[in-house]
Amino acid sequence: MSSAVGESYRYCEQIAKERAKNFYYSFLLLDKPKREAMCAIYAFMRHCDDLSDDPAIRESGQSQQSIALWRVELDRALHEQLGENPIWPAFVDTVRRYSIPHRFFHEMIDGVMSDLEPRQMETYEELYRYCYHVASVVGLTIIHIFGFESVRALLLAEKCGVAFQLTNILRDVREDAEAGRVYLPLEDLRRFGVSAEQLRAGSENDRFRSLMEFEAARARACYEESAELMGLIEKKSQRSLWALREIYLRLLSRIEKSHYSVLTRRIQVPKRTKMALLLLAFLR
Repeated sequence: MSSAVGESYRYCEQIAKERAKNFYYSFLLLDKPKREAMCAIYAFMRHCDDLSDDPAIRESGQSQQSIALWRVELDRALHEQLGENPIWPAFVDTVRRYSIPHRFFHEMIDGVMSDLEPRQMETYEELYRYCYHVASVVGLTIIHIFGFESVRALLLAEKCGVAFQLTNILRDVREDAEAGRVYLPLEDLRRFGVSAEQLRAGSENDRFRSLMEFEAARARACYEESAELMGLIEKKSQRSLWALREIYLRLLSRIEKSHYSVLTRRIQVPKRTKMALLLLAFLR
């Protein structure tokens, strides 16, 4: 490994350590090459998100242009024309080493582009497609680093990504609504008698809790349907996936046990719980 690639991996690992939260804890259970690869992929995803979420870029109206330029940089990097961003050497090395299909990275960018404007989801099918682009493609990418043989692993990684994203959406309902993004399907809001204005106002009542219980059951179904993924990836990677799933499952459980009080406070998994799960995963 060249010094430039090594420096790039160290840079990506620092980004992951500072910002990955749930993901970084699971990375720690991997051997060094796989952990470094995970950090390189995370750094790429983080930069994509930052281009869409950065207030300065949003206010300048340059988000779409910035993401389009990032897509061009991606294509150039994948063809050995590395730009100035320090993540590229590690990212390209990871993509090549683990034979990750390039289309996943373009789909990640498509997902980021879809979040540039306020939006609402009409149906669960529409929400599922959104979850695929912003989360499932991440799962489809990282299982190449985990290692797998059966093509069924790809189908289950997609479902696992949807489970993670649905959990995030349940946690962030009010924050997203205030930003003009209502990810819970409008057909479900009408069914339970909940309005987007109620989400933005932070008004929790029985109708809202029934809506959230319905959506949480969908997330749990996705976790259950993807459970078999654990046995389809390389044995030395299974602890990492187990820890990541458990952290997200704990988050979903805390949301449920709070009676879905996500409009009045932010539900999180404490750091001590994450560390305990890491220890349990290590002892598995």
